[in-house]
Amino acid sequence: MNDAREKHIPLPPTGARESIPQTSDIVFAWDYEIYRDGLLNLYEKGKRMQWNASTDIDWSVDVDPERFPDFLPPEAINALLNPPRALDVPEIVRLRVHQLGWMLSQFMHGEQGALLATAQIVNTVPWTEAKFYAASQVADEARHVEVYRRYLTEKLPLAYPVNPHLHTLLGQIIREPRWDMTYLGMQIMVEGLALAAFGLVNLMNPHERLLNQITTYVMRDEARHVAFGVLSLEDVYREMTESERKVREEFVIEAAYLMRDRLLMQEVWERLGYDVDVWLKWAMETPFMQGFRQLLFAKIVPNVKRLGLLTPRVREAFAQLGVLQFEGLPDSTRDDRVTVPNRKSRRAFAVVAAATVASGSPRSAATASATRRTCAGSFRRPRWGTGARYGASVSIRSRSRGTSRTASRSRSAPLNVTMPATETWRPSER
Repeated sequence: MNDAREKHIPLPPTGARESIPQTSDIVFAWDYEIYRDGLLNLYEKGKRMQWNASTDIDWSVDVDPERFPDFLPPEAINALLNPPRALDVPEIVRLRVHQLGWMLSQFMHGEQGALLATAQIVNTVPWTEAKFYAASQVADEARHVEVYRRYLTEKLPLAYPVNPHLHTLLGQIIREPRWDMTYLGMQIMVEGLALAAFGLVNLMNPHERLLNQITTYVMRDEARHVAFGVLSLEDVYREMTESERKVREEFVIEAAYLMRDRLLMQEVWERLGYDVDVWLKWAMETPFMQGFRQLLFAKIVPNVKRLGLLTPRVREAFAQLGVLQFEGLPDSTRDDRVTVPNRKSRRAFAVVAAATVASGSPRSAATASATRRTCAGSFRRPRWGTGARYGASVSIRSRSRGTSRTASRSRSAPLNVTMPATETWRPSER
């Protein structure tokens, strides 16, 4: 490889340290009552499934970031991706290394954001059992940052700074004083997308044993984290007023666009010296890349629906993003598995790849068209299962109105969730 090995993580324009002011109220729960058995069960599950990044991962495994999976040789990439210009094999190999380094770098940065946001939730959420679980998640997130940092600095030749769109979203989440919106931004949106992305990384790198070990452990944790968000928020949002819900709708829409834009990989095209405008247009419009992005919303859409936030405004935005087809799939409290193109789809990739190599025409229009149809079908028709549902409800007290509305729940003791009086959301430019 031409790239020199980098032992340090590249820094964003803000530098090595960045301070973000935030004004959340810290909440003590002096009654120590347990109101949501689902959250307590999740906390117990998390305790049973703890793992040690130093001893449970086999760091002695060699990594070859230039190696492609057997079902997708580099000679087939031009047909599969239909890039703006045909790439020779050395270019394709270099692109793979950069894309892998970029993807894992964003995983690491997102995990640091989750570490800070969940620590904030420990302080601000009003339920004892939610504080228990959030505290255990803080340890999970620290471990995730640890493993991706180690993989990037010890096993890969390069890394990337935090993507500007991800940086913007993380900053918005951390600054947000309303505890439920910290949940919404991190547990539902960021973690929901990451959960699907981890599954895709495993699918596309079955030959990379170390990365599969890491990602399998991380996915197991992340499935609990996303379920934590759904269980914590569903009854809170059910009892909100229309104006309060509208604020959350705009937050979901803003986060969805930021996450869409972070997946366009502008930093990769810049670093490789490609024509950024041309490659951004390709990343936005080519069927394979559209399918890749859409798949990453497969957990977000049903979870947003479970929370009652798949309103006409959010539905319209999701339709524009091409992800509304996932609304009928099980949410994370009913199915904690990660859906990616299945093995049958991977075999289809292999067939197309073999035909491409045999024909000696990697940019054959017929082959490229068949490949795109294969990819589109893989992303649009995932297979799902179902499981047990959870449910609870709470009393919500609005500081601005001084009144409370109580829904049914399993315990009779009152549980007041205080919401700030100011209910506005100012999205950044999209």
